[in-house]
Order: sequence, then C-alpha cells, then structure tokens
Amino acid sequence: MYSCDIKQRIRYGETDQMGYVYYGRYAEFYEIGRTELIRKLGFTYRGLEEQGIMLPVVSMNVRYIRPAGYDDLITIRTTLRKLPTARITFFYEIFNEAGDLLNEAECHLVFTDMQTRKPRRPPADLMAALEPHFV
Repeated sequence: MYSCDIKQRIRYGETDQMGYVYYGRYAEFYEIGRTELIRKLGFTYRGLEEQGIMLPVVSMNVRYIRPAGYDDLITIRTTLRKLPTARITFFYEIFNEAGDLLNEAECHLVFTDMQTRKPRRPPADLMAALEPHFV
C-alpha cells in the first residue's frame, strides 16, 4: 500500500451559497491528491504525457459524510491499495483539522497510449518505484 497526505485550505470560491464546499470541487481535491502522490514517487503527469501516456478517469464513486467550509484546513489522503495494471485505482479520504472523516472516494483511471488511445501497461520505471511498497 502506498499513501500520500496533502493539506489544502478551503478558498471562498470553492464554497456554495450555504458556505460549504460545493460537491463538484471534491473531484479537484482528488486530482490534487493523485498528482502529489505521483510526484512523491518522483514522477509527474507532465512527464507521463511526455512519454505519450495519458490517464483518463473512467469511473468515480464518492461518499459525502460531513461538510467542509470556507477557510477550513483539510487533509487529502490518497492511497493506492494495489499495484496498477492498465487500470489504476486511487482511494481518497478527506479529513478536517480535528481528524473527522468528511468525504471518501474511489477513482479508476486507465493508462492510455496518447497515439492509439488504447489502454497500455504502466511505465516500467513507475512500477519499479511502486513495487517496494507492495511486498
């Protein structure tokens, strides 16, 4: 298992008229989490794209538990529970400063060749960086 925690302050523009984070913003938080998880491994989305790889989202399941509001400091925990194949699944948990679980989600992406638009295996160097965490 491999995990990464990122802190994010809720900005005014991310909230709705009720003062809570707008539900659609959570997908952006998940993107922050997975981008930073990949960066923590020594890779970037840009680097993957330069190798001709894109990672489209193919499905996402979200559970809203408690609201977050303006100026709250949240922690986005992103976890890989198993090694990727052509598909990679990210699990997310979002916590408030008190450690209360606010939101959880599961998001499936597919390693895709940019030229052919067909699924492909993850790059060998990414797999080599992940494998020690799944022994």
